[in-house]
Amino acid sequence: MVTAAAATVAVTAIAFLVITGRPGSVTDPLGAAVAQVSAGKSGLVLEQERQKVIMQTAATEAFSLTSSPKISTAPPPVTTTGSDTGSTGGGSGVVPSGPAPDPSSAQGIAYGLLSSYGFSTDQWGCLDDLWQQESGWNYEAENASGAYGIPQALPGSKMASAGPDWETDPTTQIKWGLGYIKDDYGTPCGAWDHEEADGWY
Repeated sequence: MVTAAAATVAVTAIAFLVITGRPGSVTDPLGAAVAQVSAGKSGLVLEQERQKVIMQTAATEAFSLTSSPKISTAPPPVTTTGSDTGSTGGGSGVVPSGPAPDPSSAQGIAYGLLSSYGFSTDQWGCLDDLWQQESGWNYEAENASGAYGIPQALPGSKMASAGPDWETDPTTQIKWGLGYIKDDYGTPCGAWDHEEADGWY
């Protein structure tokens, strides 16, 4: 595009010099042509194009690559492992595992309790997906059918078997939910498979 613009400007300038019959020994014939028509709008446009070509040429000549770009930090590797029961949710055969969540968050509490229920950490991805979909990990989540809390117990009062503070304590809700998953689905990935297939667990 730059070459086409430069060629257009040069041809216009030369044509203008020939038409006006003022060829002379000037060091910048394009500049002389522009100066002759600078009073009009076309002269201004011509001068702007000339300046743009000069700047682009200078920038191109000054550009040099001194080294290859470097990434300051490499992204963490993604590891995958098989699940406890072979069921992983989504039928992919592997469950992505990543860093443990913040221990003070509801997710961190659940992650820390997995082994208490016989689940390895490779079940974490399924549990996180499951409860993210069900409640967004909100211990006050409630739907129209009466399901309540992080695990969406129906009715919510079922969670009283895990503690009297079931309405307000994420840990109590998580303990109840992990027990429910173990009893009914075997693993979080088993529960997630059911959620994906049927829309509930």
